[in-house]
Amino acid sequence: MSERLPPLQGVYYFYMAAQQGSFKLAAHKLFVTPAAVSQQIRQLEEWLGVDLFTRHHREIRLTHEGQTLYRQAEKGFSYIQDGIRLINQDPTPNQLSISTVPSFAQHWLVPRIRQFREQYPDLAMLIEPTDQLVKFQDSSIDLCIRYGRGEYDNLESEWLMDEVLYPVCHPIYQKEKQIYELEDLSKADLLEDIWPDIDWHTWLDNVGIIHNDRSTMRYNGSLYVLEGALSLQGVALVKHSIVQRYLKEEKLVRIGDVAIKPHFGYYACAPKGYFKREKVIQFMHWMKREIAQFQQSSPCDFMTLEASYARESP
Repeated sequence: MSERLPPLQGVYYFYMAAQQGSFKLAAHKLFVTPAAVSQQIRQLEEWLGVDLFTRHHREIRLTHEGQTLYRQAEKGFSYIQDGIRLINQDPTPNQLSISTVPSFAQHWLVPRIRQFREQYPDLAMLIEPTDQLVKFQDSSIDLCIRYGRGEYDNLESEWLMDEVLYPVCHPIYQKEKQIYELEDLSKADLLEDIWPDIDWHTWLDNVGIIHNDRSTMRYNGSLYVLEGALSLQGVALVKHSIVQRYLKEEKLVRIGDVAIKPHFGYYACAPKGYFKREKVIQFMHWMKREIAQFQQSSPCDFMTLEASYARESP
C-alpha cells in the first residue's frame, strides 16, 4: 500500500459516521449534507481499495476493515484533541499574573484592583511592573498591558483606551512661579519622560508655542515625572490616566486647557490562546468596565489635538 496518507477529511467523515452509526447523524454533527458524507467516505474506500461499511436501506454497519480503521482513527483523533487541550491549557488556573508598565500599575491599576479581587476572591494575583515586554514562553505571565501602538510580534493585542498629555504642577509651585496659562510656561522648569511618546518640544510645537529652550529635567519613567511635579520640581508633561486622581485631590493643578493625543494607547497583549483563559476573560471584562467608568467620571474637559510629529513624513 502507498505510504501516502489518505484524504484526511474523508477519514474524519468516516470516523464521525462510524461513531454516530449513521451518515445522516454524522452530517448533522458536521453541518454538511448526508450526500457529502457519503461522497467523502466513498472516495476514502476507493483510495483504500476496501469497503468500510455495508450499506442497508436504513442502517450502515462497519466491515471488518472498517472496524480496524475506526479503532485506530478513534485513538488518533483522541490524541489530536489532547494536543489541542495542552496548547490552550492554563497551568495556573487559580492565579492571574499581569505585567504592565510601572506608571500604569501604580497610578491606575493598583488603586482599582480591590474591586476585581472582591469579585474573584479565590483568584490569587501577581502584578509585575516592568517596562520590558514579557517573553511569554519563559514566564508565568498571563497578560501584558502595554503603552504603544499595539504591534508586537507573535502576540495578539486588544485596544483598551487612548491617552492624552497635558502640563500639571503643584499648587504651591504654580503660585510661586505665577504659572496659570500656557504662555507662562516660559517661567517654569519642565519635567518630561525619556520614553518615546511626546516630549515638551513636540507638545509645545503642537499647541503653537515657541519652545523657550529652558533646561528640562528628564526622568526614565512617567511615575518619576509625576513624583517630580508632586515635589515642586516644575511643570510636568503627564498622561491623563495617571494624573487625574491627583487633580481631583487638588494635589496637582492643570496648566491651560489644551491636551495632545499621541499615537500611542494602552493595549492588552498575549499569545492568542491566552485570551481564551477564563481568568483572562474575567479580567478583560472587568478592565473594560473600569475604563468606561473612569472615562465617564473624569471626562477630558479641555481641547484635544491630534499629535503631529516633526519627524513624520508629510
